[in-house]
Amino acid sequence: MIRILLGEDQGLLRGALATLLSLEEDIEVVGQAENGEVALALIEELKPDIAILDIEMPLKTGLDVAEHIHREQWPSKVLILTTFARPGYFQRAVAAGIAGYLLKETPSDELADAIRQIAAGKRVVSPELSLAVWENPCPLSPREREVMKHAAQGLTMQEISGKLFLSHGTVRNYMSEAISKLGANTRIEAISIAHEKGWLD
Repeated sequence: MIRILLGEDQGLLRGALATLLSLEEDIEVVGQAENGEVALALIEELKPDIAILDIEMPLKTGLDVAEHIHREQWPSKVLILTTFARPGYFQRAVAAGIAGYLLKETPSDELADAIRQIAAGKRVVSPELSLAVWENPCPLSPREREVMKHAAQGLTMQEISGKLFLSHGTVRNYMSEAISKLGANTRIEAISIAHEKGWLD
């Protein structure tokens, strides 16, 4: 029996998923969580074979939970189930050692099959997501992303330079380079583009 935990903040969808998966003879839903913190606590307590997590949950995102599981080397595998085909999200999920990444529109029989493949030690990824990353690799350097993250939080160039222990001119150059790489005209537009791609998360 494959033991599953569901982490999804939308109650109707969580209930529907639990019902559909419970119809499978070899799958048992052992826990349900409405936010990332509850999911993390239940995963630690119940040690499910697979945790199926939505990305955009309250308190902790599905990616936060996946990163914690990876860091602590817990045995549970993670399957991300999301509406977002953002390349930045996918790259972060892969870095967190996830076993699967599927879109929520995946038919229930395909989801059940993916669960079985993951339980057997394989990785499963929606073709649309692989294509999104292939076509949209992040052009920003780690330092450019860092500067943009702070700018997205409303910090001025001066404040960012103090936070990162860099000169004002260096920070301005990083921002200018990031704006150019993203094909934007302004800092706000660049931040919007990077956020939409999931590169600032």
